[in-house]
Amino acid sequence: MVEKKNILTYEGLQAREQGDLSENAEYDAAKDEQRDIEARIEEIDKILKNAEVVVEDEVDVNTINIGCRVRIYDMEFEEELEYKLVGSTEANSLKGKISNESNTSRAGYQ
Repeated sequence: MVEKKNILTYEGLQAREQGDLSENAEYDAAKDEQRDIEARIEEIDKILKNAEVVVEDEVDVNTINIGCRVRIYDMEFEEELEYKLVGSTEANSLKGKISNESNTSRAGYQ
């Protein structure tokens, strides 16, 4: 009886040479990355299921709300900063976006 050939790519051959795939560090790293990606997909899925999109053209510019740009004076450094108010999932202070749930933005609502 003729044995079945195991067809491998060069990459697959190298993986086999490094040991059984279950013991291969590259294989483990790829599985970890896959798990992280799947967790991120699940997180994004939850965000999108509960998303409420704000139409910025319809935002009342006379009221502080999501989509508005606000100026804040930093008394410690004596400088004025400009931020855009966004939802918490979109917040990134390094890009000038603060969450509507942050203490800084809530001060404007009160």
